[in-house]
Amino acid sequence: MKTTKYLLFSILTVTFLSAQNRRTLEPAPDRSEGDGPHKRLIIRGGTLIDGTGAPPRGPVDIVVEGNKITRVASVGTPFIEIDEERRPKDSTYEIDAHGMYIMPGLIDLHVHTGGVPKAPEAEYAYKLWLGHGITTVRGVPFTNFDLSLSEKERSAKNEITAPRMFSYHRPGSGSDDWKEGSVNDPETAKKWVRYISRKGADGMKLGSYPPNIMAALLDEAKNQNLGSTAHLAQSGVAQMNALDAARLGLGTVTHFYGLFESMYEANDVQPWPVNMNYNDEQHRFGQVARQWNLVKPRGKKWNALLNEFLTLDLTLDPTMTIYAAGRDVMHARNGDWHKEYTLPSMWDFYTPSRESHGAYWFYWTTWDEVAWRNFYQVWMMFLNDYKNMGGRVTTGSDSGFIYKLYGFGTIEELELLQEAGFHPLEVIRSATMYGAETLYKPLGKSIEFGVIRSGMLADMLIVDENPIANLKVLYATGAVKLNDDIGEVERVGGVKYTIKDGIVYDAQKLLEDVRKMVIKQKREQGDRILH
Repeated sequence: MKTTKYLLFSILTVTFLSAQNRRTLEPAPDRSEGDGPHKRLIIRGGTLIDGTGAPPRGPVDIVVEGNKITRVASVGTPFIEIDEERRPKDSTYEIDAHGMYIMPGLIDLHVHTGGVPKAPEAEYAYKLWLGHGITTVRGVPFTNFDLSLSEKERSAKNEITAPRMFSYHRPGSGSDDWKEGSVNDPETAKKWVRYISRKGADGMKLGSYPPNIMAALLDEAKNQNLGSTAHLAQSGVAQMNALDAARLGLGTVTHFYGLFESMYEANDVQPWPVNMNYNDEQHRFGQVARQWNLVKPRGKKWNALLNEFLTLDLTLDPTMTIYAAGRDVMHARNGDWHKEYTLPSMWDFYTPSRESHGAYWFYWTTWDEVAWRNFYQVWMMFLNDYKNMGGRVTTGSDSGFIYKLYGFGTIEELELLQEAGFHPLEVIRSATMYGAETLYKPLGKSIEFGVIRSGMLADMLIVDENPIANLKVLYATGAVKLNDDIGEVERVGGVKYTIKDGIVYDAQKLLEDVRKMVIKQKREQGDRILH
């Protein structure tokens, strides 16, 4: 049955993919969306959530000149008519935000753009990100080396409809004579870091490299003012866990790899089952959750690790969303957004397969889900403890795998942080100010976005429901609510405007464009039913 389905899919998509096979990812078209930047944009009467963790306040008028916020003016108090004489004047463009909420644009620190076979056009991911109010993304990497840097440059010039881009790359990647796997000694490692710095990269996406190579990479990155994040893969974590890497100068631990291994109570490596095979992805992703009972929450090693991470100013970028399907794969498979926003090619990439990365549901069991639920309880406790002691926890999604879709996965990450014990104001701080601090720390500079205040770049989102009351209103699909006045169920929320670099995007129009892309591909592939 699976073979028949695969052959049918191949026949239906051969024409579609043949047009794309010369390029893994189709670059975004030239920008045709968005108004601005404006000489003097005024956003009128909204409630401000500034990104610092401060309580909401309003009504405020926010003045944007070009691509910078020049004034945040308090213009009254709730339930009292606004005195028009107190308001900023001389606008050239206005947004009426009365009754709405204004936040900094969201920052996703772990993204990939897609490409054949799952999402052939960069525009698809870009518009899903912007449609969810995501104005800055860190590609780890976005796609291949040259195209990642090219799209970053086009975004910086606002030549394309896309978030602001920071481009991180894996050792050995690049054009010229470089290839992945070529960085295998300290001298070559340093040479590669200097190379990507010259090319315009912002940082490195590392694995669990041997100590001498890891040290060389991180040392040279510091010299070049480049950032670093690491997926400390299970294949090398026994020699390079999160504490080892942090002591060498790593900036961010992404995912959870290396955290538990840094504080095992009675083991030095994970006690894998005798039939373990890392190349079998159900083994790889199913067994890693069995670490939950190898550590002692709030024990001596746990607390020592937290304290040392804090001293080293390590950022944790957990990306809980990308593994959340392990807790309940049925829930992930039936997300509200799949019908309208998930490309058929994306859906086929998710479907259980030994070829597609992250499609490891070969025979997912209740045992597996229970292990992941237990794992999340311990992981979330660690993250919340780190946050409570002043550690920086950020938001990343890694969407494009494991039933997680661009944009939607980022909002789910916000919800998961709340589940971990973060107040929604702390969640938003993680997704805005803390994300910006992580990106700017290697540069030794103050942040330029991530907070709404005078002098900052104008990166914002506007939503007509209160995200503090319900983070679900940030999903493109909104939140389901019973309207008692008419006795009917309706969907409320969804980002209304996304402002990046002073350019105002109609978020709902961007999302409509995505829905049209999905319809188009369904027609090209015979309008197959996703589920």
